[in-house]
Amino acid sequence: MNSGITEKQTSASEVEPQPTSMGPVYDVGEKVDYDRAAAIDAETLEHDMTVLQAVKAYPAASWWAFVMSCTIIMESYCVFLMGQFVATAAFAEHFGVYSEKADEWIIEASWQSAFQCSGPIGAFIGVFIAGPITSWIGYRWATIGGLMFLNGFIFIFYFGNSQGMLFASQILEGIPWGIFIANAPAYCAEIVPMRLRAPATQMLQMFWAIGAIIVGGITYHYQSKPDSSAYRVPIALQWMFPTPLAILLFLAPESPWWLVRQGRLAEAEKAVKRLGRASSNDNPADAVAMMRRTIELEKTEKKPSLVELWRGTDRYRTLIVCGVYASQNLTGNLIANQAVFFFKQAGMADNTAFALGLITSALQCIMVMLSWVLTTYLGRRTIYIYGQLINCALLITLGIAASFGTSDATSNAQASLGLIVSVLFCLGPAPASWVIIGETSSVRLRPLTTGIGRGAYYLVNIPCIFLSSYMLNTDKWDMGGKSGYVWAGTAFICTAMSWIWIPEMKHRSFREIDILFRRRVPARKWKQTVIDIRDDE
Repeated sequence: MNSGITEKQTSASEVEPQPTSMGPVYDVGEKVDYDRAAAIDAETLEHDMTVLQAVKAYPAASWWAFVMSCTIIMESYCVFLMGQFVATAAFAEHFGVYSEKADEWIIEASWQSAFQCSGPIGAFIGVFIAGPITSWIGYRWATIGGLMFLNGFIFIFYFGNSQGMLFASQILEGIPWGIFIANAPAYCAEIVPMRLRAPATQMLQMFWAIGAIIVGGITYHYQSKPDSSAYRVPIALQWMFPTPLAILLFLAPESPWWLVRQGRLAEAEKAVKRLGRASSNDNPADAVAMMRRTIELEKTEKKPSLVELWRGTDRYRTLIVCGVYASQNLTGNLIANQAVFFFKQAGMADNTAFALGLITSALQCIMVMLSWVLTTYLGRRTIYIYGQLINCALLITLGIAASFGTSDATSNAQASLGLIVSVLFCLGPAPASWVIIGETSSVRLRPLTTGIGRGAYYLVNIPCIFLSSYMLNTDKWDMGGKSGYVWAGTAFICTAMSWIWIPEMKHRSFREIDILFRRRVPARKWKQTVIDIRDDE
């Protein structure tokens, strides 16, 4: 080992008896002994790993992070599906009104907003129940339960024959989404080593783009159908995902960090072995000792609660997660989510708009993969802040292009800039935000923090959807590309706040992140601050 310490290493299960209850033994205030030398060795090993070495040492961890990330497809699929439906002629004819101004059937702006808000409303409920449930039964079972409920809720969506039924079905579907989106970044961040946290959590954005690609391909094929199959078949295809994913997650290991928080140390060692440590030169007991050392820093007599998120340094950490989540709506994301409708409003023909939407989603997926390299080597803070700034400039340019009247040239310019904004959002701000979210919260409060953070996302997302629909819809403000001015203003505010408050957590262990927050090191000084491997406060 690199630390040079040669104390006898002991299995975590031998250090103390295993509790018989499910209660979190590290929240009761009693000092717990652990092998400190083994903990230091394990953390040193993670620091010394390269990305390639980490992948080789943790092949199973990478796979299970991939599986958990797939749950994001469900939310992405349905969010983009509703965005595509409002631009689908058959759906508009069955659930909309005839517009003499547009000379076609349209979904009224009020119902268009309601349809697109219904899922986030349900997800807002879901994220608040996700934290307590996950803290109680673990990431796996909470997610499996959400997948099974989703299977049932899809029936209501499929057989819905009125605007009200579609609205209600989307609220119900949104509840499992909230569980998925709260658990996925936390689980992925916990099961992989430090060097893989960025690509593992950024996979969430990639699967968001993959969900959009699937929807784009399906709706491109079915949108021209003259009957209800134009929207019924895309709804039914949601059933492709929940059951296979539930089976895979049943076979997956639980997060060893969650097991350690519960005092189930022997199970934590087994989980570490299953994640790939057994095939490396490291001892699973060392990894568990490292987790126990970090959890000791956060130990308190109180059980995790939502109130605790707003006290001391945890308030700062919670605000970062909430702010990063909320800002996803304010830096170009809504143009990406309504890309097809935006392209139609920019003057594109139906087939062209749907094709451009599909191309946009494919390019977003490629951009997320490129962001793995940028985030790993340049850092989270760097690409997050500068990505937002670039999008801010592009949004202003979009507004300028829309200010020169109506012509083929201005329509093409708006469509092109809308595509560029959507694509570049997935190169910088979007994927980097998932890494920041996964790393910022304390270990013991992580399920609650990611849940409350996603709640902040929906609090901002819902009014922004209404605003975006009113700005783009022809029977309301009909702003088109001029909406870029509005989103540029919000993007600039988000960029300024990020510069002040978001720290750089690249190459930092969870122990180091805890210490830096407790020492109240200013965000801009994190990169230069050195934390000794032996420091515990």
